[in-house]
Amino acid sequence: MDRIVTPLMERITATKIPLGLWSQAVVDWLKSNARGFFDALSDALDWMIGWIVWGLQTPHPLVIVAAFVALTWALQRSWKVCLLVLVCLLFILNQGYWDRTTDSLALVLSSCVVCMGLGVPIGIALAHRPRAYQAVSPLLDLMQTLPTFVYLIPAITFFGLGMVPGLFATVIFVLPAPVRLTYLGVASTPPALLEAAQAFGARPMQTLWKVELPYAFPQIMAGLNQVIMLSLSMVVIAAYVGADGLGKPIVQALGRNDPQLGFEAGFVIVAVAVMLDRMLRVTRK
Repeated sequence: MDRIVTPLMERITATKIPLGLWSQAVVDWLKSNARGFFDALSDALDWMIGWIVWGLQTPHPLVIVAAFVALTWALQRSWKVCLLVLVCLLFILNQGYWDRTTDSLALVLSSCVVCMGLGVPIGIALAHRPRAYQAVSPLLDLMQTLPTFVYLIPAITFFGLGMVPGLFATVIFVLPAPVRLTYLGVASTPPALLEAAQAFGARPMQTLWKVELPYAFPQIMAGLNQVIMLSLSMVVIAAYVGADGLGKPIVQALGRNDPQLGFEAGFVIVAVAVMLDRMLRVTRK
């Protein structure tokens, strides 16, 4: 049996598909031919992150707390949710993690801007082209299942160390969520609504804005919620490429075997996740 199996295994391994070489060739080509694009993209993303950090850290923390509570009331109209957001923010202040939390929020908010700005239009376009969605679906699966540390390698190559490579890796990992949920929301619009809009003479753009997007709004907001949660899950990984925020103390705690530091930062991340989840939760009425 071994005489048959061994030559077969040798033939299989001898014809190895050079995925690694192909990936290296793509990265090398991008380094040589798209350096200007990546430099401009890095400057733009760094500018956006910097302004968000400035906006969150320049005012007094209690001013930001009040702004978050007011925004929660405007979105949810629930004093219970407002109280929960207030408790979470005061807990973060109590633990002394305000600056690190605002750094992480800057990364999360930047991810939301990029992912929703790309994901919603792509999801809408794919909802009107089912065959295109079937073709793109394996790529979306790959983006979410490929280990996230793999994305950090080209991110460092193109952007160096700092917040930008962390944002780059986060966007690649998170982008499929708003694409899929927007596609699901628009594609599931009841045919009766579409037929009624067409019967009243609505043009395609009017149908999109007046019928499809309002119906898909809860799904789109669910996509935003997923973007936030998945971005928070990338906070620790982004710390490995120099991104500031709550991931750094966890990485330090892992290196020092320091449970106190690790659990402090971990519970702060949980508080941020719960706060943002309750703030942006939308249900279909």
